Amino acid sequence: MFSYYLKLAWLSSKKTWGMSLLMVLAIGLGIGAAMTTVTVNYLMSANPIPEKSEQLYYVQLDSWEPTEPYFENGDPPEQLTYRDATALMQAKKATRQVIMSGMAAVIEPKNKDALPFMVGGRASSADFFPMFNVPFLFGSGWDAQADEKKELVVVINAELNERLFGGRDSTGETLRLAGKDFKISGVMARWNPKPKFYDITTGAFEDVEEVFVPFSLITEQFFDRSGNTNCWKPSESGFQAFLDSECIWTQVWVELPTAADRDAYQGFIDAYAAEQHKFGRFARQNNNKLSDVMTWLEQRQVVSDDASMMMAMALMFLAVCLLNTVGLLLAKFLGKASEIGVRQALGASRKDLFIQHLVESGVIGLAGGLLGLVFAWLGLSAIKAMYGDWIRDLAELDMNMILLAIALAIVSSILAGLYPTWRACQIQPSQQLKAQ
Repeated sequence: MFSYYLKLAWLSSKKTWGMSLLMVLAIGLGIGAAMTTVTVNYLMSANPIPEKSEQLYYVQLDSWEPTEPYFENGDPPEQLTYRDATALMQAKKATRQVIMSGMAAVIEPKNKDALPFMVGGRASSADFFPMFNVPFLFGSGWDAQADEKKELVVVINAELNERLFGGRDSTGETLRLAGKDFKISGVMARWNPKPKFYDITTGAFEDVEEVFVPFSLITEQFFDRSGNTNCWKPSESGFQAFLDSECIWTQVWVELPTAADRDAYQGFIDAYAAEQHKFGRFARQNNNKLSDVMTWLEQRQVVSDDASMMMAMALMFLAVCLLNTVGLLLAKFLGKASEIGVRQALGASRKDLFIQHLVESGVIGLAGGLLGLVFAWLGLSAIKAMYGDWIRDLAELDMNMILLAIALAIVSSILAGLYPTWRACQIQPSQQLKAQ
């Protein structure tokens, strides 16, 4: 019976092809606009590490000036001072822990004909790679001893490995970085979590760094630091004075597998803050936070209000398109009054007629959904052209979004067809037969 209803829907659409085309176009435009914004918002707010996001916590301590909080809502600063970060690391109270900061350096290729070039990188401790489930093509990250001994080791990403070594296994080779020879311990596979949750201070949707080196080397001034640095009081001259200052520029993440571990670590940082308060620091000693991945991203409003507003406007546009579709369906179905009357006279029940016309609405919705996917692809392509590489991975239709678009189109068109179908089923066959 369903195949028969599909045949009737096809014949009806051919008979009134102009009106059917208008409905498909209206639904397609609405679905295209909605899915363009929904896709971007969906990818922007996605869980970047779903397998363990509830076990990873970003650490915030409030070492900021006593008279004014760092954020207007009273939240602690988004980074830590070097002295606080290293104190937490030395305590080793977490299953895994990482201290890090951005860095930059010049690479000198072995090929003498190639010019030196600058790369963006990350200075981090050894737990960075297992903590964040970083995949490797070759080799692995360094160990804790390399941190302590300040060994000249480096992890590079796949793109840099392709550029310098033609994509082959380069582990064990040397890389001339910042004027010194570093041993390559591993080559990362493609890994580009969006948002880049582990450091959103310079942009939540930036690409993952090209090189990773031990954090301990940054204190030896082997590299130029990069990223945000904020100070609320001046420090004395010299790099060591900067390290001892109240300037915030480091990030600390900890891995805490259980709720008990989390509570214990919260107690630890609160006790640390209370101790520092006795030394004249941490005026707001109870203002310390542990935020898991998704809480941290929500707290820092990674998905902006403007993006959410654009999505709401696109969904409202879809609603307007569906209202137009309701009117067109009503005109189309009531225009078939004589046909409906004859079918009723021949024994078709109102239930049969109701299902028949809902199937026809669904077919129109399916066609509109497929057209909407084309419009969505065009919209996302335009966004990539306007905003460049940083949004490249956020403007792609994945299978979830494709299925959602088709389902949304079919369900919306069926809902839009409920009232026109009901009206059509109220037609009295006797009146139509007399008119004929």
